[in-house]
Amino acid sequence: MTAYAIAHVHSVEFGPDIVEYLERIDATLEPFGGRFLVHRGQVEAVEGSWGQDVIVIEFPDDERVRAWYDSPAYREILPLRTRHMAADVVFARGVPAGYRGADALAH
Repeated sequence: MTAYAIAHVHSVEFGPDIVEYLERIDATLEPFGGRFLVHRGQVEAVEGSWGQDVIVIEFPDDERVRAWYDSPAYREILPLRTRHMAADVVFARGVPAGYRGADALAH
């Protein structure tokens, strides 16, 4: 089942470390089938409040999103981001084709 890494970005100090992180992240995603769906997406809060940006990266499944995040290649560049970006990052599992809202009642 598809899985997602989602970042709710509150602030970014843009500089050389963030540039390096952005130049290197794609190579860390490729071995795990990861791809950006939303990147630096400016959000329109229609209910509640939201931070600066949202980032959504899609992976084929739970195992690959976790393997990417824990990979030596990503762990090497992670501090470039965390030193200069305040964000909440979560992993979320997608739903199967044909899923309907009422399916949540069966759990």
